[in-house]
Amino acid sequence: MLKFVGLIILLISSELCTVPQNTEIICGADQPENYLPLLKNKRVGLVVNHTSVAGDSHLVDFLLRKKINVKKIFAPEHGFRGDASAGAKIEDGVDEKTGIPVFSLYGKTRKPTAGLLKNLDILVFDIQDVGCRFYTYISTLHLVIEACAENDIPLLVLDRPNPNGDYVAGPILKPGFLSFVGMDPIPIVHGLTVGELAKMINGEKWTKAKQNCKLKVVSVKNYKHSTKYELPVKPSPNLPNYLAVRLYPSLCFFEATSVSVGRGTDFPFQVLGGLKPGLGDFMFTPKSIPGVAVNPLNKGKLCYGIDLRKLDEIPKFTLKYFLEFYSQFANEKEFLTREDWLNKLAGTDGLIRQIREGKSEKEIIKSWQAELEKYKTLRKKYLLYPDFE
Repeated sequence: MLKFVGLIILLISSELCTVPQNTEIICGADQPENYLPLLKNKRVGLVVNHTSVAGDSHLVDFLLRKKINVKKIFAPEHGFRGDASAGAKIEDGVDEKTGIPVFSLYGKTRKPTAGLLKNLDILVFDIQDVGCRFYTYISTLHLVIEACAENDIPLLVLDRPNPNGDYVAGPILKPGFLSFVGMDPIPIVHGLTVGELAKMINGEKWTKAKQNCKLKVVSVKNYKHSTKYELPVKPSPNLPNYLAVRLYPSLCFFEATSVSVGRGTDFPFQVLGGLKPGLGDFMFTPKSIPGVAVNPLNKGKLCYGIDLRKLDEIPKFTLKYFLEFYSQFANEKEFLTREDWLNKLAGTDGLIRQIREGKSEKEIIKSWQAELEKYKTLRKKYLLYPDFE
């Protein structure tokens, strides 16, 4: 009898072991069963761009096929189709394919107005983020949450993985440095998906609205913060691949300097180079590329520097490159050309002070730890997925 029971247990165990485990990551937009009922018979506004894909279709096209009444489209930086250069003003217009009006949230208007939200029953946010405070899609998210709260419009976030969601790093944004590249008191690498960040912004009452937004998040299935995630669609013209996305947090500070990050080349955010020959053996010449880099830094000039495409291992957020290049300029002003912009990107003027004092990367990072620990504790309240620790 005992042998028989043991055999049964063994067979059951064997069957369990052979059951295929579904580990495919399924984004919010690919779970129509979880959001179509919420949109049925509603007048819907969409905050979307080229990354808003449901299956093989753009979310707009998918919803129209499902007879959802899409009334308006709102577009962030880089536009609805994602083909505008960084910082380029986005104009209002009409989507040629569907005839739906498109309203820019990266022009004169950054936040949907009461007039724009009039006659809408619900707003849907579905945009792929890269997990950095200064990436402006989350600034648009902040203002959309604020507008929805002020106008009593429910907000539905279709969540997507964070390709830099496996760690937290960098200084916390200080109040005096609020801008469109930093709207919330979070570190540079915040370690949250858009859905989790939306919950945090709403839950911590970081917007100017007097009441909370009616927020619902359709979570990603089978995602963990430790999961490596390579974006199926490039999130913006100058982040074309996984390497660029992972290096972006470390290289963005160079946007305030005379050193190019490769805008105007085929490998943006994968190289560094300035006009000084001693900066490195790798050479490249930025050029104008329509829709990607209209007038890139050092356009038409030979740049000398380093090629990060040859890295054996992609580093997480690091000040190494910035400190190395900074040290090669006797005259700081030849390197740091836009100090105010650096401070906005960093979210503090403390970083440049520490660099000028000759602090090492280790010392600078250590100075952030107390605040980061507080942030990590706060962050845990809003996690939707297993953490990386």
